[in-house]
Amino acid sequence: MPDDTKTTTADAPAAPGRKRLVSGPGLLLVWLYGVMVVGAVSRSAYQISTEFDRAPLAYALSGAAALAYAFITYSLVRGGEKARKAALVCCAAELAGVLAVGTWTLVRPESFPDATVWSDFGMGYLFIPVVLPVTGMIWLRSKR
Repeated sequence: MPDDTKTTTADAPAAPGRKRLVSGPGLLLVWLYGVMVVGAVSRSAYQISTEFDRAPLAYALSGAAALAYAFITYSLVRGGEKARKAALVCCAAELAGVLAVGTWTLVRPESFPDATVWSDFGMGYLFIPVVLPVTGMIWLRSKR
């Protein structure tokens, strides 16, 4: 007798060899990274297209942050061991960027006439940019 039950993609198991990374708290992590993608892309796209000559370093760093957030979000959704490792490396690079830019904006604020996503350790984004990569690395290590 045929099975008439329907399965959605959310219920479907991950492809062979791919471990799901977005179950449980991982789903919240993907959602937060998705929000950061929208915020960082919107901000950097506007700033780069309209005011780039005012603060090119700050706006380029906001663009780099947007790319990092987008890559991590994609990797988390994709799943699998390669994606997990890539996201882990990118989270570490993101944290290094947040710490470097955050320190730089405190030590030499004149270098940043306008804020970046990572300025002051992400203060303009409720410090999510400094907490998110740490949380991401903890989650990704637990899914090994």
